[in-house]
Amino acid sequence: MSVPKGIHGIAKNVFELLMNKKYKLDYYQREYTWETSNIIELLEDLTSKFFVAFDKNDNREDVKKYPTYFLGSIVINEKESGNFIIDGQQRLTSLTLLLMYLNNLQQNIPEKVSLDYLIFSESFGKKSFNLEVDERDACMAALYKNSILDVTNANESVKNLYARYQDIKENFPEDLENNSLPFFIDWLLNRVEMVEIRAFSDEDAYTIFETMNDRGVTLNPTDMLKGYLLTNMHPDSRLAANQLWRSQVGDLIKIDKNEETNFFKVWLRAKYAQSIRERKRGAINQDWENINSYHRWLRHESKELKLENPNDFSNIVTCNFKFFSTQHIRNLIASVMLSEGMEYVYYNASNEFTLQYPLLLAPLKTADDNNVIDKKIRLVAGYIDIFIARRVWNQRTLGYSSIVYTMFNLMKEIRDKTVEELVSILTMKVQQMEETFESYPAFSLNQQNRRYIHRLLARITQHIEEQSGIPSRYEDYISSEIAKPFEIEHIWAKKFDYHTDEFDNDYEFQEYRNRIGGLLLVQRGFNQSYGELPYVDKLPLYFGQNLLAKSLNPNCYKSNPSFETYIKASGLQFQAHQNFKKSDLEQRMMLYKEICKEIWNPNRFAAELMGTV
Repeated sequence: MSVPKGIHGIAKNVFELLMNKKYKLDYYQREYTWETSNIIELLEDLTSKFFVAFDKNDNREDVKKYPTYFLGSIVINEKESGNFIIDGQQRLTSLTLLLMYLNNLQQNIPEKVSLDYLIFSESFGKKSFNLEVDERDACMAALYKNSILDVTNANESVKNLYARYQDIKENFPEDLENNSLPFFIDWLLNRVEMVEIRAFSDEDAYTIFETMNDRGVTLNPTDMLKGYLLTNMHPDSRLAANQLWRSQVGDLIKIDKNEETNFFKVWLRAKYAQSIRERKRGAINQDWENINSYHRWLRHESKELKLENPNDFSNIVTCNFKFFSTQHIRNLIASVMLSEGMEYVYYNASNEFTLQYPLLLAPLKTADDNNVIDKKIRLVAGYIDIFIARRVWNQRTLGYSSIVYTMFNLMKEIRDKTVEELVSILTMKVQQMEETFESYPAFSLNQQNRRYIHRLLARITQHIEEQSGIPSRYEDYISSEIAKPFEIEHIWAKKFDYHTDEFDNDYEFQEYRNRIGGLLLVQRGFNQSYGELPYVDKLPLYFGQNLLAKSLNPNCYKSNPSFETYIKASGLQFQAHQNFKKSDLEQRMMLYKEICKEIWNPNRFAAELMGTV
């Protein structure tokens, strides 16, 4: 394929690429498809590169001397009707989402870096986004304003845009949300670069597109790793090893195209990574970061991994690779399909806790039988489940950069441990946690934790229903795909006027209204139809909802023996509420707290050891 002549390439920083520029998508461009893992990797790459140079004693002018970071290329077809993105849509869109978040993050700080004209531009009094895609405008506008948007019936790109913005909010490093933020923004705008390749005809543009997306042109990291491992085996072993490799990688790709590369990072980190980069100036990448280029890392560390002779190379493929890829595939399936014995894996995945995957593989050994494997996975996933719930209850972030060091150290600590050793370690870890269900009495809903609270309410609802002998489906409570998805319902309508007898001002009322004891899950349509009604008018309607909502109504306690049996056995202080005053909300808060302590009880570890799970 000949190289097109009518092209120009030049390195540009983010400011030059986006300042008052307009970009459109051509007809053959795909949807915006980035996933949570892509956003986490982008944030980690950017922030780690920034912290290598940043010093708290620097002036902002010193950022000019910070090293540049290459973010890849963007291919543009320049037409009379505008600039059309040929390649690089995923990165450019994600970069715009990050700029929107940074813009919102700066709202309450005095030293603000202007980002507006990198996000949109104005002509004759009309604003339009620099990434011009009509069907995405409403979503982009909502994100720019930092407001909530219902994307249930939206297309794939809009759903992903909204979800990835939430990922940025949840995973943006806490240590950048302070005086270092302007420095980071300056660096992002001026020292992060992409190579802009411009074509000036449809023919040249499509030739570039076809060339850059021709999968047969270059080997990917997995191919290069396979080539290295197979080359160092005895020739008689290569055919079988290659067939095994192709089969396992094929099974990974069937789950998701990204799992081909995700698995190798998960496996090598889980079983071999010994170090992680410190977050300080001048710190260099360690095992954890270098495994992003896993084919290079394994080759460089071959002696440490005891790859010394052909048999060692055969063993790592036919034994280790086969075993751990099989277990990873099993974990991935459990993460999208609630199955008996693997429930915690599903719950963690529903909270988008991607760090669970290396943790789940860390204690496994190729000699473990299926019973031991199952116990180890349940123990580790069960710990993560408690870790998430307690962090959420205490309004602590679960962002990647905030917990990756903790999870890395845990991963090393549980590596290759027995079931008995795991029970001891994980029990101790829970005992040492600062966060408990007692330590934060004012747990409330906010924009950052809405998804987590939704899932916590789903677990509470599912638990009390199952304990009362009522069929319950956690999957339905969190799904956005069912006909009438469940949504967070405020028991109190957003009407300060209804509560002037107990609150002096609207701010105090709103703060109390958002507390966990005043929240439920109800199906879409309920809140829209009845959300503004006073509590006494909504109370009869709650009886037609799930058990958590029903339990407000006196009729729930009549002719309901299974529920009554559960209340008596658990000692939980369920009670009907004819009115719902401040004291009633506080009572429900105490009830929810006790239910959470029952659900996320650390005794689950000992029960696993005793075989009573």
